[in-house]
Amino acid sequence: MNLLKKLYLNNFFFYVLLGIIALFVGAFIFPVLYSAVWYLVLVLSVFLFLDILILFLAKHGIDATRNMAEKLSNGDPNPIHITIKNYYTFPISVKIIDEIPFQFQIRDFEIRRNIKASAQDNLQYELRPTQRGEYSFGNLNVYVTSPLRLISRRFSFSKNQLVPTYPSYMQLRKYDLIAFSNHLFQYGIKKIRRLGHTMEFEQIKEYVPGDDIRTLNWKATAKKNALMVNQFQDEKSQSVYMIIDKGRVMKMPFNGLSLLDYAINATLVLSNVILKKQDKAGMLAFSKKVTNRVFAEKRASQLQQILETLYNITTDFYESDFSRLYVDIRKNISQRSLIILYTNFETLDGLHRQLPYLKGIAKSHLLVVVFFNNTELNALIHKKAETIQDVYDKVIAEKFAFEKRLIVNELKKYGIYSVLTQPENLTLDTINKYLEIKARGIL
Repeated sequence: MNLLKKLYLNNFFFYVLLGIIALFVGAFIFPVLYSAVWYLVLVLSVFLFLDILILFLAKHGIDATRNMAEKLSNGDPNPIHITIKNYYTFPISVKIIDEIPFQFQIRDFEIRRNIKASAQDNLQYELRPTQRGEYSFGNLNVYVTSPLRLISRRFSFSKNQLVPTYPSYMQLRKYDLIAFSNHLFQYGIKKIRRLGHTMEFEQIKEYVPGDDIRTLNWKATAKKNALMVNQFQDEKSQSVYMIIDKGRVMKMPFNGLSLLDYAINATLVLSNVILKKQDKAGMLAFSKKVTNRVFAEKRASQLQQILETLYNITTDFYESDFSRLYVDIRKNISQRSLIILYTNFETLDGLHRQLPYLKGIAKSHLLVVVFFNNTELNALIHKKAETIQDVYDKVIAEKFAFEKRLIVNELKKYGIYSVLTQPENLTLDTINKYLEIKARGIL
């Protein structure tokens, strides 16, 4: 009974069987074929028995393993590696059907490979999750076919493998390799010391053209009989809080990923850069109330704590309460800090409703509001209008795009910095803004 559960008849068997049936039909017209057809039936039965024998005689004909990271990276292509070892003494053909988590909705997964006798084959495919949480992999099913090609034997491996999907730690590694710089061009940062004009003294050095003459050290100049200047470093240990709006405005999806998850991924990467720059990183999230709080610190375990907090962010996408956020910041963040607020405003009226609270926050802290360009509207704006309806759609799209620029100007009037970005460029643009603020010594 166990053998029947693992045995599958291949298409080739049915093609041969159909041919025999056709010959039986022909035997009614040409009776001389009748005996030959029964001989073919006998040959088919013998080969079928031999195929079953050579595939099922070996207890462990193959071995297969599925290898992946301990956790998946949300929004990134995650490689899944499969290794198959052939213990048969003849070449085999395999069909691999991996039971992928239902979240991916992949219903036609299939990989076919030919493996030589007593050989090993390695293959890879990629999965891109778009939701945080746990993903359950089922069986790794491998259907083995011998050179006779009449039947397949099913092998099952790697049962019930549960893998969590965390915020994009792949981006974290990507930017970590270039984690120090003051100008992000395409990726992030290269390691150079940024010279500032803050009170953290570094050294006295000889003047070279381009140095700020305001930093001339006249006493050292008199002693050395050459122009000498003071050199300073950027201030360190400044508090930076990333605040994530998890209300309904962050539910909008782009490339399968919600704005909320784009903000979560950017927060993780920016936290790493902040800690590398010797500043203190903290975060919180809010909608109807303020949750998921991590106070700004620069201890060794801070990044891991932020990662776990980001992983556990859940929301029902309620209307966000900016008044509660304002009260919470006044109560819990006493030191002047850089506050990076991830939210979204589609209209100027939407901004004006929340502007009093943003102005209140900006009085005590340096506030940067990060919101999003609608990339679908941009595509509509650049599309050639061919009908009257296309013209109407294009005009409305341009109006919304113009309002985004008005929002930037409105925030600037009240001393509030802003970043208007596309979702896919969010991480890069926010790191650039942080480095710009550090370089200018604004905080």
